[in-house]
Amino acid sequence: MGLDELKDKVSGEGVEKASDAGLDKAGDAADAKLGGKGGEQVDTAQQAADDKIGQ
Repeated sequence: MGLDELKDKVSGEGVEKASDAGLDKAGDAADAKLGGKGGEQVDTAQQAADDKIGQ
């Protein structure tokens, strides 16, 4: 299996949906731990992580 084949497997739409779901779950957990405080920071961190994963 070549590098291009691996890239294709990890860059599909299914992987993007799974990473989004994981980030949403992590963000919800962080919000719950913080009692709803710092929601903007959590959202910013989620977006930054999503941007990095999506590259």
